[in-house]
Amino acid sequence: MALAHVLGFPRIGAHRELKFAQESFWKGASDEAALRATGATLRARHWQAQADAGLDFVTVGDFAWYDQVLGTLALLGAIPSRFGFDPKQLTLADYFTLARGSKQHFAMEMTKWFDTNYHYLVPEWAADVQFDGGVDWLHDEIAEARALGHKVKVALVGPLTLLYQGKVKSGIANKLDLLPKVVAGYQKLLQRLQAAGIEAVQIDEPILALELDAGWRDAFAPTYAKLKDNAPALLLTTYFGEVSEHAELLRTLPVAGVHLDLVRGAGQLEQIAAGWPQDKVLSLGVVDGRNLWRTDLDQVLTGLKPLQAQLGDRLWVASSCSLLHVPVDLANEPKLDDELKSWLAFATQKLAEIVAIKQALNGKAAEVEAQFVASRAAQASRRSSTRIHNPLVQKRLAAVTAADAERSAGFDARIAKQQAKWQLPAFPTTTIGSFPQTTEIRQARAAYKRGEIGHLDYLDKMREEIRVVVEKQEQLGLDVLVHGEPERNDMVEYFGEQLWGYTFTANGWVQSYGSRCVKPPIIYGDVYRPEAMTVGWSQFAQTLTSKPMKGMLTGPVTMLQWSFVRDDQPRETTALQIALALRDEVCDLEKANIGMIQIDEPAFREGLPLKSRDWPHYLDWAVRAFKISAAGVGDETQIHTHMCYSEFNDILPWIAAMDADVITIETSRSDMELLDGFGEFAYPNDIGPGVYDIHSPRVPQVDEMERLLRKARGVIPDTRLWVNPDCGLKTRGWPETYEALENMVLAAKRLRATVEQERKAA
Repeated sequence: MALAHVLGFPRIGAHRELKFAQESFWKGASDEAALRATGATLRARHWQAQADAGLDFVTVGDFAWYDQVLGTLALLGAIPSRFGFDPKQLTLADYFTLARGSKQHFAMEMTKWFDTNYHYLVPEWAADVQFDGGVDWLHDEIAEARALGHKVKVALVGPLTLLYQGKVKSGIANKLDLLPKVVAGYQKLLQRLQAAGIEAVQIDEPILALELDAGWRDAFAPTYAKLKDNAPALLLTTYFGEVSEHAELLRTLPVAGVHLDLVRGAGQLEQIAAGWPQDKVLSLGVVDGRNLWRTDLDQVLTGLKPLQAQLGDRLWVASSCSLLHVPVDLANEPKLDDELKSWLAFATQKLAEIVAIKQALNGKAAEVEAQFVASRAAQASRRSSTRIHNPLVQKRLAAVTAADAERSAGFDARIAKQQAKWQLPAFPTTTIGSFPQTTEIRQARAAYKRGEIGHLDYLDKMREEIRVVVEKQEQLGLDVLVHGEPERNDMVEYFGEQLWGYTFTANGWVQSYGSRCVKPPIIYGDVYRPEAMTVGWSQFAQTLTSKPMKGMLTGPVTMLQWSFVRDDQPRETTALQIALALRDEVCDLEKANIGMIQIDEPAFREGLPLKSRDWPHYLDWAVRAFKISAAGVGDETQIHTHMCYSEFNDILPWIAAMDADVITIETSRSDMELLDGFGEFAYPNDIGPGVYDIHSPRVPQVDEMERLLRKARGVIPDTRLWVNPDCGLKTRGWPETYEALENMVLAAKRLRATVEQERKAA
């Protein structure tokens, strides 16, 4: 009999209960006991949902107060020593200091989890790191689940993935130098789980979907040979891609079973299942954990039936990866129309899909026939719906030529005209776009959406906020201003709401990092722009100042990556449709005398396939999409872009090929390390490395920012160096924002004075 499970469930709650509890705790409005009570309530609710759906285990260990990687470090005792915390006595306040920083401590670096929009805290590897055990939170959660009567499967980040995803800081030459310590830490943990009576541990090793060098590949067999003794049965899970090149390793690895992602790697099953050992479970991820389209149950069942006879109860049916990446429950969406809603499945609905497949495999098809009928109807409805295709969009896309992706002149000619036009000082200062979204802003926007205030009242409130933001930037002495984006709920959602082919949920929240939740749009059909989206706001802001006002847009790749994308056509086709819509907006901004336009692409690297052999195809269409969105303007119009929380060094030729006049990047958490690659590559255009971390409440001092800028000067020529924060400021409060920007402007002025002194001395 096939079994059913999931690799993880969303932790935030259907109504973002965890977010609000976290933020209340951070503000001092509630204590640790209240936060822990919210966590316990959510865990109990999610476990019960899994049990009620008919899964054979509930998954414990997928809950995290901020991030599962940081949670693993806290569990093992491997937190950075620079914080001075005792891992065994770690409080939640300490834990959040690791993630968010404090006045005394820089936060741990944060970056994307593989090719998702989920951010994790990067482990810091040094010779003094210990794996001697830390907090008991996981063990407490296991006890909670058992007390509620659930059969438990524990989920852990695997030792090699944990090690691989970290960054060497000091005292070791190679991450693998720490492997003996890591293995010893996991041995101790697994022995404790076995002693507690845990029968199964899901141990996640998604790095197997990467192109690993021999050192990492060869580390798997000896590592798991050491872990298997005195440990529960280990289910090694891979996801986010196909792992067929490791077929022999997976067949021989000393684990109880292996999980494959058949959504991202559909073609790998035949090769890996052939000759599958008689003593190993094969868990198959057939329900998409990263997108919300309803599963074609008939198609999945047809693909799995041949394995039923071969594997019997060693066949497990699962989500492709953790359901962390999708919203919680479609039942909370009263405003979606019936047709569109019938095409979707959120995490709770995906539990039912997994169980339906299990039941059909186990000869109980009659019990789940209604679900199969609904699945067939949804597939037929999507195929035949007239709302999906737009002939005008398709005709315009077919007419795009290579010339549509090129500016009329090269960067050197453009930047000369732009400098002559703007007359900016050396090391010009700017921000990335958003300013603090106060309670008043959010309340006004919500009241407008509910129809409680009219359009003119809403317009007045937003314009007043723009006046305040522009005035404060003038007071600070920033050189290039922004309007602050008070009207925008989210950098993707705002634009998607105004584009045809998108739809939105009321409560489709997904965790991006910590308490930061996003509500990704759903792209269901061909995309086009019916009217201008930002021109009025930017045009109004420009009337308030003589300084340049940047128009602010989200780029086509990020609009794609941070949405739930239709799966009935290639992703690049959808990206190019979005690019054409944005091109119209860029041209309209230029016509409205907005001479600087920022097209943000923070998700550009996130979309990169996990295997380098697949990079050229993606990078070619991603670059083309950006250039199509930007290339319709004249030489004097300065195109900016922004990227953050990713490693860029291996794709710098393609970033340069995007040909933005100015790029701003996140660099403060890495102490400008991320900038080194741009220098070694000799990045040709202007660049603004971030000089302070906007995800931390800590306000950096002038000396700190000046030190970072001096490091940047060693990499980037003075004539091409801009000064800016790491990212947008919407999540920060005004007092800390003003103080930090005041320090940033002063740091730039000091640097200008230094350069002037150097010039005179020369």
